Amino acid sequence: MKNYWSFFMALLVVFSACDTKIVDKKRSTNNIIIPNEEVFQSISLLGDSLFTKIDSSSQSMQIKNLQEAEKQYMEDPTLENLIWIGRREAYLSRYDLAIRTFTKAVNEFPEAFEPLRHRGHRYISIRKLDEAIKDFQNAADLMRGAPIQIEQDGMPNKLNIPLSNVQFNVWYHLGLAHFLKGEWDEALEAYKNCMEVSVNDDLKIATLDWYYMTLQKLGRNVEAKDLLSQVSSDLEIIENDAYFKRLLMYKGEYQPEKLLNVDTQASDQKLQYVTQGYGLGNFYLSKGDTTMAQSIFQNVINTGYWSAFGYIASEMELSKLKNE
Repeated sequence: MKNYWSFFMALLVVFSACDTKIVDKKRSTNNIIIPNEEVFQSISLLGDSLFTKIDSSSQSMQIKNLQEAEKQYMEDPTLENLIWIGRREAYLSRYDLAIRTFTKAVNEFPEAFEPLRHRGHRYISIRKLDEAIKDFQNAADLMRGAPIQIEQDGMPNKLNIPLSNVQFNVWYHLGLAHFLKGEWDEALEAYKNCMEVSVNDDLKIATLDWYYMTLQKLGRNVEAKDLLSQVSSDLEIIENDAYFKRLLMYKGEYQPEKLLNVDTQASDQKLQYVTQGYGLGNFYLSKGDTTMAQSIFQNVINTGYWSAFGYIASEMELSKLKNE
């Protein structure tokens, strides 16, 4: 514990420098976070190196939030406070640090499923899909029979209402990890379980979208079409508008060409473009138009938003198309 306390103290020193807008060009003793320096994170499914670069100006609020999380943990070293450090590190795209923090939580709280849920999520971010699947499966075993546990938002929605729960996030991300590996049957089973804990329209829409695409990958198009009967234009969607539009497009109620009518230069719109872009590319792929699909997947990759699920899925599709 002594070494880890030193670790957090070192972080506070580094972040204090950020507050005064003085960028320390020297490497910290713990090699933690140096603003404006690129840090390697992973290799993409297409073989590209992926880096994180923290901007001490545009991300100053996220840095301060991480500082506060570290301070709260030092004052009260609970599982929840430790997880918040990892979540704040991940919001800065320092998945290497987040995974290390979640691993500490897994080791210190072996009966808890929450840190496994979060570490698995970030294993997906760095394309370690087998490790992610193992974490989610272990989390599923540990959470069996537990009541639905609402998960507080680190980046609140427009109504500041937390919508997701830990159980949903375990099954949803387990399905995604299998999907990204092309393990359609396993993904389908996870999404069936996810539907049982999708307790509001936003969660249902997110699950139905991947559930639908998984059925299509399996060639079960009639079942996929039947699934769309649960989608109607009068659903109250707060967060998952991109998934909602994708589903309406599958139903023929939203024009495909409208799906990418998004300003990719706006930071708050880039994620929506990536999410909708993958759905649109997959739509054309299901129709047999591989040329259009490949073009759209490549446009998603060109955004550089490499941590988004739509981006990773586009990598997966392009990799398969190139190997055919």
